[in-house]
Amino acid sequence: MNTLSYKELLFIIFMLFSMFFGAGNLIFPAFLGNAAGTDMWISLAGFIITAVGLPILGVIAVGKAGSLDTLSTRVHPWFAFAFPFLIYLSIGPGLAIPRAGTLAYEMSIKPFLSPDLANKPIMLFIYTVIFFAIVLALSLSPSKLVDRFGKLLTPLLLILIAIIFVKALATPVENYAIPTELYIENAFFQGFLDGYLTMDALAALVYGIVVVNTIRLKGIKDESSISKYMLIAGLGAGILLAIIYSILTYLGASVSSITQLDNGAEVLTLVMNHLFGQAGIIILGALFTVACLCVSISLIVSCGEYFSRLMPIFSYKIWATIVTIISFTIANLGLNHILAISVPILGAIYPLAIVLIVLGLLNRYANHSIYLYGMIFTALFSIFDTINISLLNGVWTSALSSIPLYDQGVGWILPAIVGILIGAIIGKSKTI
Repeated sequence: MNTLSYKELLFIIFMLFSMFFGAGNLIFPAFLGNAAGTDMWISLAGFIITAVGLPILGVIAVGKAGSLDTLSTRVHPWFAFAFPFLIYLSIGPGLAIPRAGTLAYEMSIKPFLSPDLANKPIMLFIYTVIFFAIVLALSLSPSKLVDRFGKLLTPLLLILIAIIFVKALATPVENYAIPTELYIENAFFQGFLDGYLTMDALAALVYGIVVVNTIRLKGIKDESSISKYMLIAGLGAGILLAIIYSILTYLGASVSSITQLDNGAEVLTLVMNHLFGQAGIIILGALFTVACLCVSISLIVSCGEYFSRLMPIFSYKIWATIVTIISFTIANLGLNHILAISVPILGAIYPLAIVLIVLGLLNRYANHSIYLYGMIFTALFSIFDTINISLLNGVWTSALSSIPLYDQGVGWILPAIVGILIGAIIGKSKTI
């Protein structure tokens, strides 16, 4: 087989969409709409650039390179070991998978428990036993991902969101509130920064090889065809993500005049109560459960395949089981504890992921020195900034604030550019 049918391609698009679309992807655009109010569409434009554009570019960059390992090796062999390991650890059993299990419990079961039961750790334990048992069972056959996501979970997810949206259109929308403080002066750039919170650029580096393998399993072998289908799948999933983010932003803004809340979970709970009453909590719980199942299965498969290649002493199924057990254990520590441990690590590696994606897309113009020095300068800034925030309580903030865009949260951009320019000069001098 030299081509994919439209049906096969559609299912791959659905698979990629559902791999990206987890609980955080529900929460953040809803919060953005609620906080931005009348400026929601301006903020959404910035959000889509980083929450849709970067992840899709990441999938394409990995597809062009062949794997994250190949892409990372362009920097340095040690980097090719350490960086993917940190990514898989962080967005796998270290944060994303446990967070998904905990959020599914918080949104689907906990609202219906009495206060006494809801605060007992045993309830989270029982729920996560069932949740991760289902996740593991569906993860043991990665070749069936397209069937499970494309034919079942993704359509179910889209149907639930469509029901909510249609009801919101049929119900008179409240007047939008004025933006909250962060969105008053620079709604676009604040939305741009909010897109980082999905952390999908990291996930894209993980998911790229899964999509490549899925396309190969369909009989596509030549690299040009694989790259073409990766591009189509990425654009298709990106369009779906942008549509859903627009719906969620609209829903959040529609209740902004009632109240502006502190997080997206509260916003969606208010929306669902406003639209459906108590039944809305059941729909919302189902939506979170399906989304969390999709992202957890995707990450278990990705981590299992990665660790089985890295340490082939165990098979894929054993590694998938190990990752699931670790995720289950960490999930029972509670969401706040998970975030306290993992967020600083993610803050340090996220800029590196963005720079690597950009260089991967521009590989024909990037020599080894550009990769190396671009990553060194980005890493140095990220390490200092993480130490400053996590360990020193902001002692270095006044000094770091002198770096352009630091106060906007993207101070790593200038160091990255400086490193790339130095790398270009050194690389050119070597060819003379």
